[in-house]
Amino acid sequence: MAQLTLVQAITAALAHEMERDDRVVCLGEDVGLNGGVFRVTEGLQKKFGPDRVIDTPLAESGIMGTAIGLAMAGMRPIPEIQFEGFLGPAYDQLTNHAARYRTRTRGAITVPMVVRVPVGGGIHAPELHSDSPEAIYAHTPGLKVVMPSTPFDAKGLLLAAIRDPDPVVFFEPKRVYRSFREEVPDGDYEVPIGQAKVVSEGTDITVVSWGAPVHDCLKALDTLPEDVSAELIDLRTIYPYDADTVAASVEKTGRCVVVCEAPRTASMASEIATMIQERCFLHLKAPVQRVTGFDTVMPYYKLELQYIPDAPRIAEAVTQTLAY
Repeated sequence: MAQLTLVQAITAALAHEMERDDRVVCLGEDVGLNGGVFRVTEGLQKKFGPDRVIDTPLAESGIMGTAIGLAMAGMRPIPEIQFEGFLGPAYDQLTNHAARYRTRTRGAITVPMVVRVPVGGGIHAPELHSDSPEAIYAHTPGLKVVMPSTPFDAKGLLLAAIRDPDPVVFFEPKRVYRSFREEVPDGDYEVPIGQAKVVSEGTDITVVSWGAPVHDCLKALDTLPEDVSAELIDLRTIYPYDADTVAASVEKTGRCVVVCEAPRTASMASEIATMIQERCFLHLKAPVQRVTGFDTVMPYYKLELQYIPDAPRIAEAVTQTLAY
């Protein structure tokens, strides 16, 4: 097995599926000749040609509309939106059309496509380049929403998403694009959509996260006293999320902290905290805490690291919850 970064794992998944299924096409701004703004599609146009790795005009609504039409006609398009903030112009096409065609046509027409979107802060990008809008799309019936945190999961989840019969928004945490490597199988495998991963087992407290903050959680847990046994869950799929795995963990530990980069109000952290209250109330030994971004626009680079939940903030929340 090769040691790959998250970027390389996604590239490998795209190449693998394009070789396996000639219905798969990539399209987006600069995805062909330049290989994408983060070079995720680098080399794919040379290998598969400009008819399957398509450079588009700078028009997100057009990219999304074209991808929807291709999917309805039997293709498996993978449109790339360069940054999460650029999803705005494509929002109508994605939420009012891609997400609804299965219901609108009573199942006669589906839209099997994967919308790849770099997400999150921490790379000193300008405005509209560093947000975490996963809750918006998780709140849209008809869309599946995925956010891996590791190269292994990125490849397996992307292969599962491309083969899914419905539209999947595939958020890629750009802060960990090249931050580390891990072993990724060369061949075919899938990580099931909707299945969380228990990163580390524990008995005292449950920590739930997804995307780049999973690694901040790992750093935070490393700073706790040795006698603290913490269970860390990587959600991996934002919607439909694995409530059973989270609830089973909280029933065991009695305590929970949920960590995400998105603004606090109406975040997925809020949804998970509510689910825990509904399903685990009699098992709780302390209120569920949320460690999130703030209810403001992501600040420019001088302040963005104060916005993103870091290890000290997470460790403090864990300590407070344990002491309750």
